[in-house]
Amino acid sequence: MTTTAESPAAAGAGPVGVPGPRRAATRLSAALAGVVLAGAGGTLVPGVLHGTPVMDGSARGTAIVMLALSVPVLLTSAVLASRGSARAHVVWLGAAGHLTYNAVLLLLATPFNRLFLLYTSMLGLAIATVVAVAAATDTDALAARFDAGTPARGVAAYLGTVAALNTVLWLADVVPATVHGDQELLDGTGLTTNPIYAQDLAVWLPLAAWAAWQLWNRRPWGYVAGGAMLVLWVLEAVSVATDQWLGGTADPASDVASTAMTAPFAVLAVVGLVPAVLLLRRVHGVEWAHAS
Repeated sequence: MTTTAESPAAAGAGPVGVPGPRRAATRLSAALAGVVLAGAGGTLVPGVLHGTPVMDGSARGTAIVMLALSVPVLLTSAVLASRGSARAHVVWLGAAGHLTYNAVLLLLATPFNRLFLLYTSMLGLAIATVVAVAAATDTDALAARFDAGTPARGVAAYLGTVAALNTVLWLADVVPATVHGDQELLDGTGLTTNPIYAQDLAVWLPLAAWAAWQLWNRRPWGYVAGGAMLVLWVLEAVSVATDQWLGGTADPASDVASTAMTAPFAVLAVVGLVPAVLLLRRVHGVEWAHAS
């Protein structure tokens, strides 16, 4: 018989999933997947979108990644979580977060169209899924699965650095535009405001900074939220790479998207995998094998 070296906490860790909430989260995930298939699939139908060519191309890139990557990751992790995988709970939360992020973009970065109610339902279900998956996760039990060699502070430093740099980058655009009252940063988008700046500055970057602080101090939510943010960022880097390619192809003269940015964001996706793997590979302990 072979054994795996574990921390004392991990060795005695209990189930990371709370059965009742987990069942609700699984049902919500299935409903969300169905709505994404309809809404994101409909986005790819010619004639549905009627924004600027570059923004329509970008929206199609978003839809493709949601269909081809985010939904499969969501459903696979939900199934694995139901079988007791601690890692899957973290990935599940990250995938739900990514679908929430991009539901906002489909709803608010495309002109009103016949998919509006599907986009709205997608956003509502995505938010509900994030809440349900978080509620279904026993954070103390999950944190106890990480062994003593987990590079928590290194990963926390990465999270905090990316959050800080991203915040500075966005504010460098937003603050001058706000002070001078110009809207040049929206040129070519056809938008009246930018939902990327809005949701990043209001929700995702503060959440990443909080997760980094929690993980630095080795608090339970740091492992869960920090890991989920890393998953979200990897998925989003793939999404942006695809958006840039399709948007730039649709309108090569536009400054809004460029095919030249596809490779850098693909590299960022690979780079982002490193801290995600370094964190999640340290999960140990006996998995909960009883699905209910």
